[in-house]
Amino acid sequence: MAEKPLSDGLLRWYRSHARALPWRAPPGKKPPDPYRVWLSEIMLQQTTVAAAKPYFATFTERWPTVEALAATASEDIMAAWAGLGYYARARNLHACARAIVADHGGQFPSTETELRTLPGIGAYTGAAIAAIGFGEPATVVDANVERVIARLYAIETPLPGARPEIRKMAELLTPEDHAGDFAQAMMDLGATICSARAPDCTRCPLQNRCRAARTEDPGKFPFKAPKKTKPVRRGTAYWLERDEAVLLVRHPERGMLGGMRALPSHGWREPAADPVETPGDIDWIRYGTVRHVFTHFALELDVVGGHVLTDEAPEGEWWPIAMIEEAGLPTLFAKAVTLVAAYRENDP
Repeated sequence: MAEKPLSDGLLRWYRSHARALPWRAPPGKKPPDPYRVWLSEIMLQQTTVAAAKPYFATFTERWPTVEALAATASEDIMAAWAGLGYYARARNLHACARAIVADHGGQFPSTETELRTLPGIGAYTGAAIAAIGFGEPATVVDANVERVIARLYAIETPLPGARPEIRKMAELLTPEDHAGDFAQAMMDLGATICSARAPDCTRCPLQNRCRAARTEDPGKFPFKAPKKTKPVRRGTAYWLERDEAVLLVRHPERGMLGGMRALPSHGWREPAADPVETPGDIDWIRYGTVRHVFTHFALELDVVGGHVLTDEAPEGEWWPIAMIEEAGLPTLFAKAVTLVAAYRENDP
């Protein structure tokens, strides 16, 4: 008797063990709204499920349709995204929404090929929307799926070099029917059982088919090339205060933290922005240093500031300090605000 496809057992497991997530439909049910699939997948890029959930709730409440999202101002989207990181995603989100409304009548394309023509949608996201949102037999490979496949076949080639082989094997496993459920089942398996550090092979529905499970240390798969040490940059952020308000500037639309409000800063971006021309009569206070890790570098940002006693200050927006949480500052500058608040509380 021929061995049943691996997908059969995984789909049975998924019907009983699927995670309940706000952007999903229950196993075996009609695919969810592609808008919700797209929004969740953009948010989940390099972001945990726990971190994405409250943002997803906020976005779907404020903008329940792609038309509503397309019609809003970009600064409102950037402010709502603040704290989630990787802000190019938010800019692409808005551009994509507008393209769907302008070029596709507000309807998401259903194929990977068409989806990948839209801003911010790459190979993984296009496959995920096609499979989960439309039931198309697309192969979805994220970090969880990579790990499951690498262990199933005990692939010893280190990542990222192993990715072509992993994708080939994933394509062979993807069923024609229920591709969306299969993709989500693979993700759930990787997230809950076939975890990165402590795979629980005794609970795995694929244990009998897994080559890594027969080894002494299944957790060593997938192999990874050594990480390069990230360079460290230094810079300065300025807390310039006047009449119970703090000066905020807006970053250029293109580049790091594009379009976001922030404290004036200097020295850490590449190429570095021009020095901030601060007033000369400030009694400077050194609040401390915040540390933040970006994709390609780590940052140590000194935070200094004080009261502005004249009108000679950089151009920007005087934002009420009591309402600073509503400014939508990115995490880096939210850390700086926390540092200043702590200093003021201890030394009013």
